[in-house]
Amino acid sequence: MYKKIFRSSFLTAFLVLVAAIALIMGILFHFFEAQIQTELENEAGYLSQAVEKAGIRFFDGFEKQSGRVTLTDAEGKVLFDSDTEAEKLDNHADREEINAAMKNGTGKSIRYSQTLTEKTVNYAVKLSDGSILRVSTTQYTVAMVLLRILQPVLVVLAAALVLTLVLSLRVSKAIIEPINNLDLESPENNVAYEELAPLLKKLAKQNRTIEEQLADAHKKQVEFHLITENMSEGFLVIDRDASLLTYNSAALGLFGITRPASGNVLTFCRAKDFRDTISKVLAGEKAENTMMREGCCYSIIANPVFEKKEVIGAVIIILDITEREKRETLRREFTANVSHELKTPLTSISGFAELMKEGGVPEDTVVDFSASIYDEAQRLVTLVTDIIKISELDGKSTHFQRENVDLYELSEEIISRLEDQAEKRNITINLIGSKTEITGVRKILDEMFYNLLDNAVKYNKENGTVDFIISNEENVVAVLVRDTGTGIPAVHQSRVFERFYRVDKSHSKRIGGTGLGLAIVKHGAIYHNAEIRLESTEGKGTAVTVQFRRDSFEESI
Repeated sequence: MYKKIFRSSFLTAFLVLVAAIALIMGILFHFFEAQIQTELENEAGYLSQAVEKAGIRFFDGFEKQSGRVTLTDAEGKVLFDSDTEAEKLDNHADREEINAAMKNGTGKSIRYSQTLTEKTVNYAVKLSDGSILRVSTTQYTVAMVLLRILQPVLVVLAAALVLTLVLSLRVSKAIIEPINNLDLESPENNVAYEELAPLLKKLAKQNRTIEEQLADAHKKQVEFHLITENMSEGFLVIDRDASLLTYNSAALGLFGITRPASGNVLTFCRAKDFRDTISKVLAGEKAENTMMREGCCYSIIANPVFEKKEVIGAVIIILDITEREKRETLRREFTANVSHELKTPLTSISGFAELMKEGGVPEDTVVDFSASIYDEAQRLVTLVTDIIKISELDGKSTHFQRENVDLYELSEEIISRLEDQAEKRNITINLIGSKTEITGVRKILDEMFYNLLDNAVKYNKENGTVDFIISNEENVVAVLVRDTGTGIPAVHQSRVFERFYRVDKSHSKRIGGTGLGLAIVKHGAIYHNAEIRLESTEGKGTAVTVQFRRDSFEESI
């Protein structure tokens, strides 16, 4: 504003000055031209009177100090010229001023030099005898006059320019200073130009409105930040060019980055599924996609944001559905395995029953069929019982009563239940340890160790041994079940705790395993916050260690 006022005042003053000089010079030039014309007319009048009285003899010895005097007869022949001998001059009848004087008594004309720097002003008067007397004077043209006075005019303009500059600066500063000193925080308290009062009142009103809006916006921003930062889902907002407008910490965590390298959303992830989702949503369509990245599964939900039917951005939600997908996969596998495991004994039972229903089966065969039906039914009962046990342990959906359990005493009971099975194959079970109590659920611990010992016996060699070792340290109780059996190949060791997983399906079927024993052990350990470690060498045997931490179990129950 200061520069604008300065420029305006300076240009105004300067232009007024230039216009004034031009106007004065124009008036003076016009005045001098008129004065010269008048003097020519007066001089022509005086000379005409003298010539009328004395005739052409008047010019004898005539000396003209300035200008030029010419006398012609009525035909235009030059009789006398003050500058040139008359005999050398052409007839002047065609001259404008001479011709006009012949007709009207007087005549005027102006003729310019070839360089246009001078002009000749002529005035002619007709005498009584018809002769024509002409008086001429030479003067500079306007351009020449301006050229001759250019230097003094420039000096005047320079001085005026400096003076105008100084005055404009001071005037501009004087005008702007009260405006610059305005207190915009409290506009109504200012004492300045009266014309600014309406503006200052509006500013005060706007300040109050802005303060209210800022407070409201800050409140909403804090609320938005608290909500997004406490979301477990990733949250991204982008504009129409896929540039990031905002994001939360969960989005960074899901993609495993500390900060995006640039403002583009593709710095988060350049996977094809993610890029396809971004392209689709910026095209104006709602997009949903599933993406696998570094062993994790993500669900991407993107919604476009419209303004007057034009896409101006998008909101993207990223969900980590890895666990859900794993659970869904396990559920499908479990359902398929349960269906298969149930179908086998049911098919056998149905087949035997159908043969018996048809009749004609010998009595001793009926007994064998009945025994087979009983065995398959018991297998079904065992399978259903194991499934129920895992369901109870899975997710801790059922509440169990905790108590102090002596692992040594519990182990003795389990060994006594398996002695007959071990004796049939001449397998020795050794219990090593002493009275050791932990806080736990007796029923679950019984199932865990029974399944470990049962496997150690079932998958052992003839005349083999099984060691059941209980060790007690300060905060850790470890139970080791070690056998001298066939062992587990390394390729299968990471999966033996999965439901229905069998290393040797034919052998497991032959000895009657359900494939859920180690799965029950795993879920029981999880319930007690215990750790399981498996060590096995093919052909030499297997050792399974279950470690209980007293403090962690007490916290969890």
